[in-house]
Amino acid sequence: MKKIKNFKERIGIILMTMLLLMIASFTNAQVKYSTKDDLNLLVSGTSTLHDWDMKAAKGDCVAVFSFNAGGDVTALSSLTVNIPAEALKSEHSGMDKNAYKALKTDKAPTISYKLASATIVGNNTIKCTGKLTIAGATRDAELVATYKINADKSISVSGKKNISMKDFNMEPPSFMMGTIKTGNDIVLKFDVTLRK
Repeated sequence: MKKIKNFKERIGIILMTMLLLMIASFTNAQVKYSTKDDLNLLVSGTSTLHDWDMKAAKGDCVAVFSFNAGGDVTALSSLTVNIPAEALKSEHSGMDKNAYKALKTDKAPTISYKLASATIVGNNTIKCTGKLTIAGATRDAELVATYKINADKSISVSGKKNISMKDFNMEPPSFMMGTIKTGNDIVLKFDVTLRK
């Protein structure tokens, strides 16, 4: 009789453990999201003549989010972004050519970001630290982004980052035989919608 009771207790413990593991997996479900050639990247800067912008839509982004049982984001465990540097375009081909020279696209064709860690800080905000590579130079970079879960369960992410060209060993481009010079500081703004 004791053996039967012990057997039932063991089965009960095993079933309870399995149930708890299933609940834990559902409450912290990891889901992979991605997009390809559907980015909105804007690089803005200044020059001695006027402010300038370059835009890119090509590139890919892959992210892994964790969710609780209520569908709220609890973590961002992985993020990689790769953008062809020559996907950046302005309204002037001459400017593009000089920008690609500064970006060293012949040797470093890709602008990339790889996440090291991320924290959800409230108000649909994620604070990320990772490695940003521009013009072949890789630097530690902190990015702060806001996110929104859309009705179709896609996730829209947006943010901006101030960058010093010299931090990435870039020489700010000049035009018209050096009479027009760009400033060292640029602002990178991004807006992307990720889908399962």
